[in-house]
Amino acid sequence: MIIQETEAKSILRKKKKIDSWFISHYSMNLYRGCSFNCTYCDGRNEKYFVQGEFDKNIIVKKNAIDILRKELTPSKRKYPLKRSYIMPCGGVGDSYEPIEKKYQLTRKTLELLYEFNFPVHILTKSVLVKRDVDILQKINRQSRAIISFSFSTVDDNISKIFEPNAPLPSERLETISFFKERGFSCGIFLMPVIPFITDTPQMMDETISKAKEAGAEFVIFGGMTLKEGRQKEHFLNVLEKKFPHLMLEYENIYKDDNWGNATKEYYNTINFTFDLVAKKYKIPKRIPPYLYNTVLNENDLVIVILEHIDYLLKLKNYKSNFGYAAYKISQLNTSVSAIRTELKRINGIGETIKKIILEIIDTGTSKYYEKLLIG
Repeated sequence: MIIQETEAKSILRKKKKIDSWFISHYSMNLYRGCSFNCTYCDGRNEKYFVQGEFDKNIIVKKNAIDILRKELTPSKRKYPLKRSYIMPCGGVGDSYEPIEKKYQLTRKTLELLYEFNFPVHILTKSVLVKRDVDILQKINRQSRAIISFSFSTVDDNISKIFEPNAPLPSERLETISFFKERGFSCGIFLMPVIPFITDTPQMMDETISKAKEAGAEFVIFGGMTLKEGRQKEHFLNVLEKKFPHLMLEYENIYKDDNWGNATKEYYNTINFTFDLVAKKYKIPKRIPPYLYNTVLNENDLVIVILEHIDYLLKLKNYKSNFGYAAYKISQLNTSVSAIRTELKRINGIGETIKKIILEIIDTGTSKYYEKLLIG
């Protein structure tokens, strides 16, 4: 491994609107590159400008904590930070990859987030997160912490092929139980499932059943993308060595797509399977509202729930206008409550969506939404 220390100009990555997948406005990449070397990792793609070999050339932002302190200090900001979970992780590295043992940037970040009273959402593949249970408990008591783990499967043998340097799925499941026993809310991100290998009904059933048994309170699901360039080349090299009979199948579902998406037909198939399995175990398919309805401001709460409803309906292959309504709410310069009698004047909001928005404002959730979450 080649470690390169660098000076960062900024740390917090602000999103244009609340991210309903993670319930977050802000994330960060304390490290760039990842020694876990997951073969399917999107962070390997050229568009993220990670120099050198993704799993061997690791960049450390050695001044990250000083920069982050400035970014979190209200007096040093032109605009206040929006209230949401903050994620000490990003898309081009795991915040708890092995190098964290030496630099402890993630732990120091958690100490800062505790100091500034922000809730935290961790997403990792690493069991090193157990090291920080003390500071995470303080955050959880003060403002709340969610501990999530990324999986493509719970099969240790398959993981050794596609996630060669990451902690085994069995170790991640044990770590979920560790945090649940200490009062944390935990979930899993089953993404990506690997086509024709971990996306079968049997594999999904095993993963979701074991996750729920370990204490997971939600499962976020997604299929795999393969962007042209380093990501696709690296993955297909591994596939050809271990599962050569699947090469033609991949050619059939991964065609010319700028985002590296598989065909719509393939995604529809695995979404249908996931929906059935999640319904069987009655586990929410998005982060449930009791984990964020006291954290977010009113407009962000409405946006998240409307986007969740949109996803849940499309998961069942239904048409939905809820996502567009959420987008229109995100463009408002006033609170939803202030215009509650005029909601139907907003393009995309009819009587049904209006009633759901008013229910969210008044109760912090929606009965229709909660039924879709597990149904």
